[in-house]
Amino acid sequence: MDSPIAVIGGTGRVGRLVARQLLARGESVRVIGRSTQRARRHNPPQAQFFAADVRAPATVRTPLHGCSAVVYIVEPGTDDAGPDSPETTLHTGVRHVLDALLATSGSPHFVLVSQRHVTRRDHPMNAYGRMLDWRLAGENAVRSSGLPYTVIRPGWLTDEPGHGHLHLEQGDVGDGRVARPHVADACVEALYSPAARGVTFEMRSEVGPGTGSPPWDELFTGLRADTPTAARAALA
Repeated sequence: MDSPIAVIGGTGRVGRLVARQLLARGESVRVIGRSTQRARRHNPPQAQFFAADVRAPATVRTPLHGCSAVVYIVEPGTDDAGPDSPETTLHTGVRHVLDALLATSGSPHFVLVSQRHVTRRDHPMNAYGRMLDWRLAGENAVRSSGLPYTVIRPGWLTDEPGHGHLHLEQGDVGDGRVARPHVADACVEALYSPAARGVTFEMRSEVGPGTGSPPWDELFTGLRADTPTAARAALA
């Protein structure tokens, strides 16, 4: 791509993998995160690091300016309210980033990493600050932004590099786990595949040995595009 790609949450475990893959493709990468200390430990030297907080909109404007794409992989807090609640990072933070992007020219591709179960309000994960409700609200903000987007809902994350046969699914049914490297792959591949635009999907891996690099174009082509009413459960 001609312009930088921003990885928000790029010092986290999935974010680091995304940044390294993009650098390996020759992209200019801006890693955006709150911890300068983590950046010193984990930031690839070729990536430019910006200390910023999605909860503070003024801090994200400069690092997002002129970007051709954004990958949003922010780990939430679990408080019921306040700055460390899921609401602040999974919804308000997403809206701050969208506002910054929409204030500039261009239409950057927005890849949002969410999670399975966001439409299942009675799932135990929703007890942690209504995490699933706020993830869904963040998804809906992305879907209604008018920007090209991809929403990725991984299952339970593992660190196994070649964990099983990969499945992309839709409808937020079922369960499963998926390796972090596969999630990073999906984020990066979605930026280069037209078939990955305007879709929301879940990811899981079968238990067993890996089967090599997934056929991403085939997997993306098999997905249905989101409808205007996709996953728009209201927050009560």
